[in-house]
This record gives sequence, C-alpha cells and structure tokens, in this order.
Amino acid sequence: MQFDFSGQEPIYLQVANQIEEGIFTGAFKEETQVPSTTEMSREFHINPATVLKGINILVNEKLVKKRRGLGMFVCKGAYNLILEKRKAAFFEDYVKKIVLEAKNLKLTEVELVQLIKRGFQSNED
Repeated sequence: MQFDFSGQEPIYLQVANQIEEGIFTGAFKEETQVPSTTEMSREFHINPATVLKGINILVNEKLVKKRRGLGMFVCKGAYNLILEKRKAAFFEDYVKKIVLEAKNLKLTEVELVQLIKRGFQSNED
C-alpha cells in the first residue's frame, strides 16, 4: 500500500480504497484477514483513528467484518459486491456519457455497438 499524504483525497478514503482494491485484485481473499488498524498505523505512520475510519467504510459496505479478538476479515461475497459496485460506476461514469455523445453525433445504436466491437478488436492482446 502507498499513501499520498499531499494529495487531495483524504487518507481514510485512501485506506478504504486500497483495501477494496486489494480485495478486488485478490491480494486479500475472501474470509482472510486484512492488516489491523495498529499494523497499518505503525507501518504507514497514519493516525489509528484515520485508519479505523477507512476500515469502517468497508465494514458499512459489508466488505470486511470484525471478529472480536481476532481482527478484520474479508467478508464472503465481497469480491462480487465490489464488482457490482464498479459495474454500476462504469455505467454512470462512462456508458451514459458515450451514449449521450453518440446521440450528439447522430450515431445509431447499431453504429455505436459496431464502434465498441471495433475497440475490443483493436485492443486485443
């Protein structure tokens, strides 16, 4: 994990986002432990209350859960929750804008789909 202490994004959100990214990429598997508040605050020199605030966001989103006396663990189904959240954000952030611009360009739905298919084909690995 790396934190940008001079950036615009508050540290507690960076904590939440980086743990979420770790869950999404598989660095933190479902039902495994994530670093504790104490570990993160010591390692990255972050106030424990700040780390806890970030982790509590993930608790509220049902991505991690507290096990009394054991620490914080990734919830079963967390990956799918993140995937669905990101799909919804993708729709809001990108698809709506693409469709609006396509309409402004007088593209039909079929033409837009063809352009998207062309994009997939040109970016194949």
